[in-house]
Amino acid sequence: MANRVRTWAWAGFAAQVVFVVSWLVAAAWQGDGYRVLAHTISDMYAVTAPRGLFLVVVLTLCGLATVGFALLSVRPVLRPAGRTATIGAVLLALSIYGLGDLLSPFEREACRLADPGCTGAAQSANAGGVLDAALSTTGILLFVAAAFVLAAAMRRTPGWRGWSRWARWVGVGFVVLLVLFVVADPAGLGGLLERLLAAFGAAAIGALAVRIAREPVAVDDRI
Repeated sequence: MANRVRTWAWAGFAAQVVFVVSWLVAAAWQGDGYRVLAHTISDMYAVTAPRGLFLVVVLTLCGLATVGFALLSVRPVLRPAGRTATIGAVLLALSIYGLGDLLSPFEREACRLADPGCTGAAQSANAGGVLDAALSTTGILLFVAAAFVLAAAMRRTPGWRGWSRWARWVGVGFVVLLVLFVVADPAGLGGLLERLLAAFGAAAIGALAVRIAREPVAVDDRI
């Protein structure tokens, strides 16, 4: 059981690193019309995006690894917290970093704002655009909820109480960046703030994964 927890922890860490690197690299082949400061990560794997399948495949695998990390690593480690640990792990699995990325093949917008004639309405004209908007909004809120619920679980788990305050600050920091994103989007800086938001959450998940992988605590053999 301990080996499985450690394995999924490293998988969760690797997923966050690959997740961030993938959209940093993908910006290199978006063309002159694409602006990192203004345009979103989702634009880079829209139906019309060059090499869009690259991000689709990578994000799907990262989402799968994050779901596995949440359910098979975070949940067993924080099991002493009981139902709170289970709820927190499930929220993380369902968040934008878990299920949100896992369903990337079904979230491809109809076009990029960098494309001539493409508008926000045109982007969501297909099922992928609608699903992307819905899952992104819901997934972000679920991640915030996961941070606070896991903070409560850590407070009740021996060896993890010191991380409880850290998890709460992750939730607060994420909310602050989210507000800044909403404010910055009309000013043409939505792409930049979205990337800061995505990187911040990935860094938090990665830090948690390393903590579990390097210092695994006693876990229950029950699933």
